[in-house]
Amino acid sequence: MRIVGLSGSLSRVSRTTSLVEDMVCRLATQLGPAQTRLVEVAALAPALAGTLHPREALPALYNAFAALRTADVLVVGTPVQKGSYTGLLKHFLDLLDPDDLAGKIVVLGATGAAGDPLSIIDHQLRPLFAYFGTHTAPTGLFARDGDFQTDEDGGFALSSTALLAQADRIAEEVARLTRGTLAGVAVVA
Repeated sequence: MRIVGLSGSLSRVSRTTSLVEDMVCRLATQLGPAQTRLVEVAALAPALAGTLHPREALPALYNAFAALRTADVLVVGTPVQKGSYTGLLKHFLDLLDPDDLAGKIVVLGATGAAGDPLSIIDHQLRPLFAYFGTHTAPTGLFARDGDFQTDEDGGFALSSTALLAQADRIAEEVARLTRGTLAGVAVVA
């Protein structure tokens, strides 16, 4: 099992990346032995800036694309920026072939100061990943700034009891989806 987290944050240390990392760890625990990887578009920004076509991709970007292509499960998170996902995340995804993610199970997450979580997850991210032919987990995870605490390293840790319980439920949903897709059972996106 290969689980890849994709953080659309524009910062290397962010609540979004922490949310993605937490969900990847939960999934690895729920699904059993798994290889995990985190792809951060912030780290790829210099390579993305000049890339207009996938065949122009620098090695770091090519390796990130390969990680997504070979993943069984993706965890995608983005901060809400002007009511949508980040432009850098969109540019990264625009360089993928539509078939690159087909059939993959995707967990959708977002972070923001406030706002309606349905607008970003259900009205922005879910249609985007439907375009790629993925199977999105029925429940998304939206965390507000107050749902995190600062850890001893200056990073962030999800601290909301309600969101931690929701993350566990999402891991259970993904386990059911994984069993269905690996057994060849049709799963509706």
